[in-house]
Amino acid sequence: MLFISLRHNKSIAALPLVMLLFFGSCKSNLESEVNVFRYNESDGITSLDPAFARDFEIMWATNQLFDGLVELDSALEIKPCIARFWEISDNGLTYTFHLRDNVYFHPSPLFKAENKRKVVASDFCYSFSRIIDPEVASPGQWIFAHVDTTAGAAFTAPDDSTLVIKLAQPFQPFLGILTTQYCNVVPKEVVEHYGADFRNHPIGTGPFKFAFWYEEVALVFHRFENFWQKDNLGNSLPYLSAVKIDFVKDVSVEFQGLLQGKYDFISGINASFKDELLTPDGKLSEVYMDMLKFQKTPFIKTDYLGILVDPNAEISKNSPLLNAKVRAAIHHSINKREMVRYLRNNTVFPAESGFVPPALLGTSHLGQEDTYNPALAKRLLADAGYPDGKGLPEIVCSSTADYADLLEYIQHELEKVGVKVRVNILQGSTFREQSAKAQLAVFRKSWLADYADAENFLSVFYSPNFAPAGPNYTHFTNAEFDELYQKASIESDSGKRLELYKRMDSLVSSYTPVIPLYYDQVSHFIRKNISGLQTNPVNMLDLKTVKKSDD
Repeated sequence: MLFISLRHNKSIAALPLVMLLFFGSCKSNLESEVNVFRYNESDGITSLDPAFARDFEIMWATNQLFDGLVELDSALEIKPCIARFWEISDNGLTYTFHLRDNVYFHPSPLFKAENKRKVVASDFCYSFSRIIDPEVASPGQWIFAHVDTTAGAAFTAPDDSTLVIKLAQPFQPFLGILTTQYCNVVPKEVVEHYGADFRNHPIGTGPFKFAFWYEEVALVFHRFENFWQKDNLGNSLPYLSAVKIDFVKDVSVEFQGLLQGKYDFISGINASFKDELLTPDGKLSEVYMDMLKFQKTPFIKTDYLGILVDPNAEISKNSPLLNAKVRAAIHHSINKREMVRYLRNNTVFPAESGFVPPALLGTSHLGQEDTYNPALAKRLLADAGYPDGKGLPEIVCSSTADYADLLEYIQHELEKVGVKVRVNILQGSTFREQSAKAQLAVFRKSWLADYADAENFLSVFYSPNFAPAGPNYTHFTNAEFDELYQKASIESDSGKRLELYKRMDSLVSSYTPVIPLYYDQVSHFIRKNISGLQTNPVNMLDLKTVKKSDD
C-alpha cells in the first residue's frame, strides 16, 4: 500500500498525477482483496476525532477506530468493553471502573516502546477531561454535565487499572451516556502532538486502524492485528482485512453501486429508489432477493411536528396554537397509518403511543390505538371557537426540502377538517437557526436518542432545556413534568423510573406541544455475500464480526 499525505495546500496542477499514483496503487490492492468491506457516505465525514462525533457519518467511522469503557448490545443492554466490570456507590455519586490489561492503542511512532502502548486509566481521565475543555469545543460537553468538577474530582485514576468518576448529583442514565462515541479513549501524546489535526491522524484501540484519507474522495481503514477482542471460538477479530468508505454525493450512483457489487450495503431508504427496492407493504422486491438482504429493526428515533407554545415568543403572541384543543385537533386530523404506507412504504411505524419510542418504555408499537379521528378533530376545533376551521388563521408549517412530501401530506389532511396550512420550505441552516430561536410556529423535526434511555427523549420537554441552549424547541413548560423529570433522574429503581417515564410521556401527550408522526426504522440493504452485520436500534455500524465471501 502506498501512503501519501495529501493536503489542501498542494499544487492543484500536481493533484491529478498524485491521485493517479495514490489511488491506482490502492485500488489494485483493495480490489484484489475480497475481504474489504465497502460503503458510501454521501454526506461526507468532517472528522475522525471522537470528541466531534456528533453525526452518524462520524460515529460510524470512529466506531471502527476507537473503544470506550462500555458499549450497547443489540438489545440496548450496556455491556463491558475496555472496562471489565464496574461498581456504583449506594448514593449514585461514584462510578468505579476496572479496566482490562490487554488493550493497546494502534501503532504510532510517538509511542516509546516499539510503537506500542497499553491503555491505562489515566488515558480515560485525559480523554474525558478533554471533552469538557472549553478550548477543545467538543459538541459533547453536555455528556458530563453531572460530574463533580470541583478540585479535579470528576475523573481520577488510583492506579493504571482503576478509573473513578464522581458526579455532583445522582443521574441514573449516566452509564448509558458512557456508551456514546464521545467517550472513546484517545492517547494524550498523539492528540497533543497533532492538536486539531488529530481529526485526520486518529489513533484508537478499535478493530481497525487508520490507513489513509483523501477528503471527499475515499477513506480506508486496515485490520488492527492486535485488537483485544476475540470471538466465541477464540479467533481474533475483526475478520475483515480493510474497510473502504467512498464519498459519492449522488445517492442514485450509490444505489447503482450496491446493485453492481461496488458497495456491500446501504443504510436508509431514499425516495428516489424506495419503490424499486420495496413493495408497497415494505418488503424487499422479488427482483433483488437473489442479490440483497433487507434487515430492519425499530429505531429509537421519533419524527414529529413541533408547535411553539411560548406565549412570550413574538411569533406566538395571541396565536390559536397556544390553545391545547387546537393542537389536539391537528393531531387527530392526521392519518398516520396511511401516511407511513403511502409515503414510507410501511418502513416506519405510526407514532400512536406518545413521543418516546415504545421500545424504551418496555412496550411495543404494535396494537396501539389509531389516533386518526377527524370527527373528534372537528369537535375540538368547534370547542376552541373555530367550527370547521372558520376564523382560524392559516398555519405555517416549516421544514427542509427532504420532507416536503410529508408536509404536503399533512397539509392535505388538515384541509379536510377546515384547517388551512401553508408549507414553508427552508434551507437546512436557516431552518435550524429559526427553530432554535423560536421563530417558527410549526416545524418538522426528529429526535434521535444520544443514548438508549427514555430520559433522553423526555429532556426535550424539560423547562431548563429551552432552545437554543437545549433541545426544548417548543418551549413547553409544566411544573408537574419538571418535578417528575427531576425525580426520575435520581431514581435508582429501574421499575419505578420506568413508571415515571411513562407518566411524563402521557403528560406531554395530553398537552400536545408536539405531534409524533412516526417512529423510525433502521433499514439496511446488504449484499448476500456479507454475514455477521447486525442491525440494532441505535443504528450503530459495527464491523468487527462481519465476514465477506466471494459473490
